[in-house]
Amino acid sequence: MKIEVQPNCPLNGFKKCKQFECAWFMQMKGENPQTGEPLDDYGCSMAWLPVILLENSKLQNETGSAVESFRNEMVKAQQNSVEILLETAKQSNSNIKFINGERMNGKS
Repeated sequence: MKIEVQPNCPLNGFKKCKQFECAWFMQMKGENPQTGEPLDDYGCSMAWLPVILLENSKLQNETGSAVESFRNEMVKAQQNSVEILLETAKQSNSNIKFINGERMNGKS
């Protein structure tokens, strides 16, 4: 069932929409975030608001996923760097304090 919305404007006392005479009447191009179908239509900005909010939420979720993935890769890289530094320090004869307590103050 498709609901047909009446073209009346709450900003203009619920009179007929002025369409192109109104600054809030605009064209939307893109993809419907709910159906994925191409979108190229004119309408009131207030009527487009739910669609725009859905698209914004979708993009925020994608951004959050990308940030989380980047964070996980950075944690792995940091762990690898720490392991390399510790192994290098173990192989050297310098006076290095190890975090794990294997060698303290240059003493074995």
